[in-house]
Amino acid sequence: MSPRAAWRLESFGFTDVYDYVAGKSDWRAAGLPTEGPASTTPRPGALARRDVATCRPNETIAAARTRVRASQWDRCVVVNDAQVVMGMLDQPALGSDDELTAETVMRVGPATVRADEDLPGLLHRMHARRVASMLVTDPEGRLLGVLMRDDADRVQPAHSWDEDGPA
Repeated sequence: MSPRAAWRLESFGFTDVYDYVAGKSDWRAAGLPTEGPASTTPRPGALARRDVATCRPNETIAAARTRVRASQWDRCVVVNDAQVVMGMLDQPALGSDDELTAETVMRVGPATVRADEDLPGLLHRMHARRVASMLVTDPEGRLLGVLMRDDADRVQPAHSWDEDGPA
């Protein structure tokens, strides 16, 4: 929408008007709400669990471990102040010395997917690589949640897979 159109809508009394310059594709990739026929297609962003345990790079392993134990998760996503994914603390890292910081033992650059990625293709890759979960981020790398393969399997109709992907 153009800035002029946004101003016009505001003049009609609309209060939540946005001049979203990046475009429709970026909007969907950020996991923002959509309308129309495509909005009912299951996507990773809509299925992602939002309650993932997170910590900051400068937090101690003891603090991260406490946060993980209080959650349903077995790992901790390391994010910066803007919620950008920096790394991952798995069980071996969480078993490190209490006073070490997350950034000293985290796995740097964990794999992520965008909120609007094609779910059948993603599920194929997750099954082929035996990946149980995948971090979902927006186009700027900010954490939106974690897609559990089992959750996606429940909403995605069964597909027959060949070696090239969904048939």
